[in-house]
Amino acid sequence: QVQLVESGGGLVQAGGSLRLSCTASGRTITNAVMEWFRQAPGKERDLVAGISWSDSTYYADSVKGRFTISRDKVKNTVYLQMNMLKPEDTAVYYCRYNVYWGQGTQVTVSS
Repeated sequence: QVQLVESGGGLVQAGGSLRLSCTASGRTITNAVMEWFRQAPGKERDLVAGISWSDSTYYADSVKGRFTISRDKVKNTVYLQMNMLKPEDTAVYYCRYNVYWGQGTQVTVSS
């Protein structure tokens, strides 16, 4: 059984930064495809960023140049560094591996 635990969310002013973490247990994610999604109230859950087995990365257009996904193979953790945050980035952020989801972490950006 794989468990994913996100952390690092919070309240930040527009223009600020946060770093989200997603730590996996039950499986080594060193070469796994890992993704971050977000879901705002009343909206669908959308892909934000992903990192492939070869560590290539991909991003939603809305976050390109502001967000960076990375992984720490020793800590079995994936990160989402979020800079220049905007109010429209407000959402619950989830990490995903295969069919497994974390519980989510709330990010709120005030204007």
